[in-house]
Amino acid sequence: MAKPVDKLHLLVFIILSIIVSAPHSNQLQLFQYQTLVRIQQLLNYPSVSSSFNTTTVTDFCNIEPTPSLTLVCYEDNLTQLHIAGDNNNNINGELAHNFSTDTFFSTLGSLSSLKVLSLVSLGLWGPLPGSIAHSSSLEILNLSSNYLSGSIPVQISSLRNLQTLILDDNKFTGAVPSELSLLQVLSVLSLKNNSLSGFLPVSLTGLQSLRVVSLSANHLSGEIPDLRNLKNLQVFDGQDNYFGPRFPRLHKKMVTLVLRNNRFQFGLNPDELRSYNQLQKLDISLNRFVGPFIPSLLSLPSITYLDIHGNKLTGLLLQNMSCNPQLAFVDLSSNLLTGYLPSCLQVEAKTRLVLYSKNCLSNEEQEQHPSNFCQNEALAVKVLPHKQKNKSSYASSVVGGTVGGIAVVGAVLLVVKKVYNKNNNKVETTSTRFILENVSTINTVKLLSDARYISETMKMGASLPAYRTFTLDELKEATDCFDSSSFMCDASHGQIYKGKLTDGTLVAIRSLKMSKKSSPHMYTYHIELISKLRHSNLVSALGHCLDFSLDDPSISIIYLIFEYAPNETLRSFISGPGYKLTWVQRIAAAIAIVKGVQFLHTGIVPGVFSNNLKITDVLLDENFHVKINSYNLPLLAEARGKGSAEVSSPAKKTSVLARTEQDDKSDVYDIGIILIEIIVGRPITSKNVVVLVKDLLQVNIGTDEARKSIVDPAVMNECSDESLKRMMELCLRCLSNEPKDRPSVEDTLWNLQFATQIQGLKENNQEAL
Repeated sequence: MAKPVDKLHLLVFIILSIIVSAPHSNQLQLFQYQTLVRIQQLLNYPSVSSSFNTTTVTDFCNIEPTPSLTLVCYEDNLTQLHIAGDNNNNINGELAHNFSTDTFFSTLGSLSSLKVLSLVSLGLWGPLPGSIAHSSSLEILNLSSNYLSGSIPVQISSLRNLQTLILDDNKFTGAVPSELSLLQVLSVLSLKNNSLSGFLPVSLTGLQSLRVVSLSANHLSGEIPDLRNLKNLQVFDGQDNYFGPRFPRLHKKMVTLVLRNNRFQFGLNPDELRSYNQLQKLDISLNRFVGPFIPSLLSLPSITYLDIHGNKLTGLLLQNMSCNPQLAFVDLSSNLLTGYLPSCLQVEAKTRLVLYSKNCLSNEEQEQHPSNFCQNEALAVKVLPHKQKNKSSYASSVVGGTVGGIAVVGAVLLVVKKVYNKNNNKVETTSTRFILENVSTINTVKLLSDARYISETMKMGASLPAYRTFTLDELKEATDCFDSSSFMCDASHGQIYKGKLTDGTLVAIRSLKMSKKSSPHMYTYHIELISKLRHSNLVSALGHCLDFSLDDPSISIIYLIFEYAPNETLRSFISGPGYKLTWVQRIAAAIAIVKGVQFLHTGIVPGVFSNNLKITDVLLDENFHVKINSYNLPLLAEARGKGSAEVSSPAKKTSVLARTEQDDKSDVYDIGIILIEIIVGRPITSKNVVVLVKDLLQVNIGTDEARKSIVDPAVMNECSDESLKRMMELCLRCLSNEPKDRPSVEDTLWNLQFATQIQGLKENNQEAL
């Protein structure tokens, strides 16, 4: 008897038979559509099925995004596929008992243009097969919150374009493959909450692009390799493993370091830790550290979160020790500290939580041991009890799917503050979740940033029409054949027209006259970058029209179609004759601007830098929603007629937009100029005025009365002294003459959010009165 034909092979044969007779222009769409239908059948997932039941072969790219399914196409190619289930899926859920991961991922591999693949909470079970290597064009891979098991396949190292790899919340076992070092553009590696074991491979030290490494809640052990050469690494989360005993060697640009609940004992070098000028979060709690506590940790320039509880650190604390005023959370409890809690930690602040119980301090507000306890324990620190693995001691980070994207949710640590009540000798348990969630929210902006901004791209894209290619006839109809009545303005590299599409959508159409010497392939590369510029705080791209033949370079006009944005600028709402924004609205506008800039820098690869931001390019609609109207679009170097000599080939994945160390700091300087106008309430029209007002800020920042004397009178009575001071300090840092002294975009965003929180405290207090 003949061997039964595999259903998948039979389906592919049928599809190919149809393609032979289909028009060439529909062949690709037909194949992709049939592949998606096959994927839905394999998943047997009703939410996805309902989307396909209402579509056809020719319009599957226009399916409305849902929490379960988002498709993104570039021209006729499916480039992003996001399918998300609920978090309650289990092995006995939707999938058939004969489900095969090999068949499933082989089918996905036929989508040759797929760059982003997110399959979250679908109940996928079984090993991740080597056929994942067939998806060779992938840049983002998120398979979190499933039941995938076995070893991480070494074939994943064949995905040489991979920038983000998220395999969180599965059942993977075995070692972290050393072959991951072949992924030379990998920026985010997240393997949280699996059962991986063994040592962390030394080969990972060669991944120069790494920015985030998250390995928490596994069974990894041994020394962490020397990571000082990873100059881009900002986040390392290794909590709840068996790493140790020596504190790891890391680059001084580290922002978040979490080593909670491991087996570290020694290696805390005071000189090295003092050089961590960008460190915001340090958690070394629940380890076996011995020796003196390092007071300088309290005063690191950027530190906001410090947790050392549950060690055997000794030392005499003094009341005159200094602290960073931005510290929002400090936990010194369950160590062997003596003396007095530093005065800087005793200042009443609703935005700060300080825990220090179970030491031998003279402060009695929180439970302390007698002084001889710490002396005796310090003598016996070499005899340490074995620490049991405790995965329930913290709320682990969960990476899951939301509306068609990769939602990266930071860990929320639920800490209980114990306050000793002298009146009734009871221990009052007060929830501090609100304070810690504020801290976590700020830190989460940095965590897994690449994946988060892809997620944000999807969310913003869900509210916009799908990016597509327009015909010249459509644009002529929208503008009445580019009639003068549709003309808006002459931009630096072409003309801009207002148009109205057949569905009533208002658009702005920008024409670019391209250099005839430039390669048509370069046009395609840059247009693909432009297609990803979709964010709520940017005037986003909707499509393009090529008014030339790729075979005929003599025709060289490209039309870029953008959202139509209102023409009311931020300046008009600050120094104009009409309504003036409140202080809170001004900070909110600044936050929106920085979020837009942050997306330009990290939301696409390569990022968009040196955007020459101006307050007149910041637009507000009737709801005061902010959109940046002008930024450094790809293709502008081409439009200047300088040809391809200034632009590397797409194969190298770099361009005039390729980031250098200080590129993002030019945008930070421009943000500083915008902050000046927000603060003083009058137009800043020249560099000389910038210098004069900067000096004015510097002179008057010292006292509340002086600060009030230069702030815009329209908001003088409503802004709190602390919020205004924070804004002025940030403005001066942004305007530093030395780019290296300016804050990062992320740091700028943090400070603006903190200024909002401070202002909120004032308003809450006034309401209480």
